[in-house]
Amino acid sequence: MSQILLDLLHPLLTSCLPCLPGTPTLKINSRSLKILRLLGEGGFSYVYLVQSLSSPNHELYALKKIRCPFGAESVAQAMKEVEAYKIFGSTPGIIHSVDYSIATERGGGEESKTVYVLLPYYKRGNLQDMINANLVNHSKFPERKLMGLFLGVCRALRGMHVYQGGGGAGGQEEMVVPGRKLGGKNTVNGGADVDDEQEQGRSLLTEDERVTQARETGGKRRSYAHRDIKPGNIMISDSGDEPILMDLGSVAESPLPITSRSLAIATQDTAAEHSTMPYRAPELFDVKTGTVVDTKVDIWSMGCTLYACLVGKSPFEMRSDETGGSLSICVLSGDWRFPDEGPGAKKNKGKGPVSPGGATAAAATEEEGISEPIREVVRRCLRVEPSERPDIDELIEMVERVLEVLPEDAA
Repeated sequence: MSQILLDLLHPLLTSCLPCLPGTPTLKINSRSLKILRLLGEGGFSYVYLVQSLSSPNHELYALKKIRCPFGAESVAQAMKEVEAYKIFGSTPGIIHSVDYSIATERGGGEESKTVYVLLPYYKRGNLQDMINANLVNHSKFPERKLMGLFLGVCRALRGMHVYQGGGGAGGQEEMVVPGRKLGGKNTVNGGADVDDEQEQGRSLLTEDERVTQARETGGKRRSYAHRDIKPGNIMISDSGDEPILMDLGSVAESPLPITSRSLAIATQDTAAEHSTMPYRAPELFDVKTGTVVDTKVDIWSMGCTLYACLVGKSPFEMRSDETGGSLSICVLSGDWRFPDEGPGAKKNKGKGPVSPGGATAAAATEEEGISEPIREVVRRCLRVEPSERPDIDELIEMVERVLEVLPEDAA
């Protein structure tokens, strides 16, 4: 009960950090950090803006605190996220971790683990922040600018879908496996030493699986799916030109054959916990035995993300708001449309393309100002049947062709 009360009070207390006398500090391994403010929260995770006290330039970072109230299972899930940051540590367009630690925290006589992950801080925020600003200012993305950012996300995502290895520092992939620590003992809060050898949790691949796979494939490609692509998980670089894919807690190996009913239920439950509903692919709402869940779930989410940048919210949020119906039913039936496609126009039911009108259709429609080639990218991504969606290479080719026919953005 005391732990539940702490969870309820935690957001209130942390949001008042700047009001407290003396700014809180903590230490992660050899880094002393000053907590400046709460940036965001979700589930059992909190993200803070922190400043380094150990470096002469006092750099700013984002510190992600992942509470693990359910014991070893929670720690294992958190460590899979840490592992994902290591795997994709040198993949362009994907956020990397700077440091991490595991701490034991006590409250009300109870003990729990907390995983801290230190990440780069991007002052421009994320794509959702830009969407919100557009809604407030009654403005919109310049189309070439938007599609350039979208192409950057596609290329980063390709680094997951077609992973070639060598993601760790110095080109060496560092995998978190049970019984092995990264960088010695990991300590937090002034030296609460934690022996994390037994707390690492299960790897995306165990050490034996890695060795076997490397031997059998000669180090060739394997695939991962992000499973939670959305505007809030796409940071914008400080230059404003490059998207950075973040929040790797949902990353999973792909493809995943659903060989049993129990695996289907487990996969559906995991998606409900880690994949944001308005951007979640239909095959994750109703996981069926005998099917395969693969990287096409990310293609669907990319279509929802592009639509949200154009319109202001996910197509299925938009449609469920219009009809008053269930969002999940809208997703499963592929029921969505662009705002200017009224009752008399052809609705997109996710079963096939509407004629793109060729390259000459680059001129935007008069009412909504969304160019036809961009609409067609959304339509192709939002096919209910996964096999009808493009793969990441096909999507990149589509976006590159769209950029060729789009006119220059107005000054």
